Amino acid sequence: MFLKAYAGKKVMVTGNTGFKGSWLTAWLLELGAQVAGYSVDVPSAPSNFEVLGLEKRIKQYWADVRDRNALEKAMDDFRPDIVFHLAAQALVRRSYADPTRTFEVNAMGTMNVLECVRNRPWVQACVMITSDKCYRNVEWHWGYRENDALGGEDPYSGSKGCAELISYSYIHSYFKKNGEGPKVATARAGNVIGGGDWAEDRIVPDCVRSWSRGETVVIRSPYATRPWQHVLEPLSGYLWLGAQLLKGNSRASGSSYNFGPDATVNQPVETLISHIGKYWSDARWAVDADASKHRPEATLLKLSCDKALAELSWRAVLKFDETVRFTSEWYKAYYASTKKDMGAITCQQIREYCGLAVERGLPWCS
Repeated sequence: MFLKAYAGKKVMVTGNTGFKGSWLTAWLLELGAQVAGYSVDVPSAPSNFEVLGLEKRIKQYWADVRDRNALEKAMDDFRPDIVFHLAAQALVRRSYADPTRTFEVNAMGTMNVLECVRNRPWVQACVMITSDKCYRNVEWHWGYRENDALGGEDPYSGSKGCAELISYSYIHSYFKKNGEGPKVATARAGNVIGGGDWAEDRIVPDCVRSWSRGETVVIRSPYATRPWQHVLEPLSGYLWLGAQLLKGNSRASGSSYNFGPDATVNQPVETLISHIGKYWSDARWAVDADASKHRPEATLLKLSCDKALAELSWRAVLKFDETVRFTSEWYKAYYASTKKDMGAITCQQIREYCGLAVERGLPWCS
């Protein structure tokens, strides 16, 4: 898998206690990597990081990405070959309540990672993960491309646009100038779902929490359309991009890539809920009567992944029904009995995903 690029490599993941970060950590361990995590805390209760027992299997640094001195000490101690930067304040609604922290973590945290990487000659590669919300969303019906305008109306989107601009500046000032130093690229992905997400104000966690207690879930935007992709989809893109950077792919170095699902998985919120609800015997939901009072979020947002296909031969694996099945089966296993080995179930899903990728001819799994 991934050109065997990670076997025996030292990999640091910032934000590794989050939803995507914990899945990425589990996958890297499956690939034979030595993993270090850097996070300020465990962001939810329960948390996928704790459910999978990851702290016992990696070297964990507990510190804030805004603290450059702490980050420097962690990198000097672990000496990673490659860094995946995922640490972020990742919730749109929280960004309205605390814009200062959102910009500090997402923009200045990005700068701190790049500055640390710039001064660490042993770092060979770095993948900076931002978001599809880095684009200035005008809600057109075609996907945003990597050279479209950045920026957004809400603090979260604006902070992710800033992170991309900071990365662009560092790449062209320090990492591409003479072909020296680490290979750096940015990756942008949209909404992800999957087992182990318990973040607040997210539709799937809200549903499974409510349904596990026999309650009705209240939804705000039933007709908002999103490109629902399983968490393993963008992670396969991040890992493939990182492998290309480690192997010295000069075309990938300094570039930005969108990693998103096939257009057929773009579905309204209500469609997603109805499909997940088939796995829960007492699934019930209702539309919030005060939905119009909530701060608006974009109702249409999708990415063009043509560049990732053309330059990296990457494309998504799962169909919409498969995405729903992977997600629902993980949560059903968790809520059926907390004594289940969710680490084994997670690895089983990673292996099944890779098996489907093999069947469908994806180059990263050859």
